Formats: sequence, C-alpha cells, structure tokens
Amino acid sequence: MGWATGYITKLRAGEIVSFRPRGNSMAPRIESGQLCTVEPVDPRDLRPGDIVLCKVRGTEYLHFVKSVQDGRFQIGNNRGHINGWIGHNAIFGRLVKVEP
Repeated sequence: MGWATGYITKLRAGEIVSFRPRGNSMAPRIESGQLCTVEPVDPRDLRPGDIVLCKVRGTEYLHFVKSVQDGRFQIGNNRGHINGWIGHNAIFGRLVKVEP
C-alpha cells in the first residue's frame, strides 16, 4: 500500500478525488501541499504534458506523461528525472486542477 492507494481505488470506481501531495519533484507546476484534483481518464486521451496519477515499478506518482509510444507511457517529474515506461493499466487518473 502506498500514499495513493485509497485515491486509486476511488478513481477505479469512477470517482473524482482531491488530495495534497507532498514533495518538490513537480515544482513549480505543483508545489508541495497544494490541493490537486484528479479524475478518471481513458489512457487513449493522454498526451505528453498531461499529469497523471500512476504507478511505476510499484511506486505511486503524480507525474508528467513525457512520451507516448505504442500504447506505452513514459513517466517523469518536473526536474528531469524519468521514472520509466508503463502500460495503460498503471494509469489511474489525470490532474484537472491545482489549488493553493
């Protein structure tokens, strides 16, 4: 179980979720503790630059889609780090709003 397990469960059930993630890997796009709203998404609608709640090698992230290739998604943060490639089943929702 990770920090986002409860939110992932709700997203899989079709619910919209809001939470305050901690960390600086997405600054200045998302500052630590800002209220983030994520909604379920069809992975076919994702494009590079979208921010998604996902799981890469067992770790949950709210990070950018950096690239899309052959139904796979490259995930990375706003500091130049690439987390890796994942399939559509490891993406749970897309960020739709960031508030203070």
